[in-house]
Amino acid sequence: MTQPPVDWTVRRSAVDQRPSPSQGRGVESRAAILRTAARLFSEQGFAGTSLQGVAEELGMTKGVVYHHFTNKEAIAVAVVEEHYARWPVVLKEVQALRLPPLETCRELLDRVAVAFHTDVVVQAGARLQIERTNVKARLPVPYVGWVELLTSLLREARDAGQLRAEVVPEAAANAVVAGFFGVQHVSESLHGRSDLLERWRIMADLLFRSFGKD
Repeated sequence: MTQPPVDWTVRRSAVDQRPSPSQGRGVESRAAILRTAARLFSEQGFAGTSLQGVAEELGMTKGVVYHHFTNKEAIAVAVVEEHYARWPVVLKEVQALRLPPLETCRELLDRVAVAFHTDVVVQAGARLQIERTNVKARLPVPYVGWVELLTSLLREARDAGQLRAEVVPEAAANAVVAGFFGVQHVSESLHGRSDLLERWRIMADLLFRSFGKD
């Protein structure tokens, strides 16, 4: 399966110039800080989260948190990096199934929906992207990578004869991205994503049935 050069990576911002610990308890401490910060960002947003709050949740001193991250922006960037690091792994797992292109799109997004439903790092990354104007650090432009990837897959689906003649892959990809992220945002706003999987199933059935041939 071909695919475009989708950039889901985040370049290290200047806010986090200190080297990360590479072994032992340092790695474990950093990971614990990220997990806790992700939960707090997801629940309270960027403005409502503080380094002191992260430290207190972990039973650490603020100085230990500062040892790993220079400020709150550095933690936010690291959480968003972890958010985007999930997707190449999921894509590789789906590619290994060797499904037809249209089914690959559906399977990929079904798995991403599960991640949004269960993974606090994914949830936190999504909220930080929505609140990106409050984060004084460089974050990637959201959604573009997904549009590029899905456009590539839908072009393959067209070439494989899976799409209706009138379906334009680029337009369809934009519709799928808008549908997926709209559904997850509505689900989060109304029900804390408890009904996300059901909402996405309904949306996905409508979208993919409209694209595919009978």
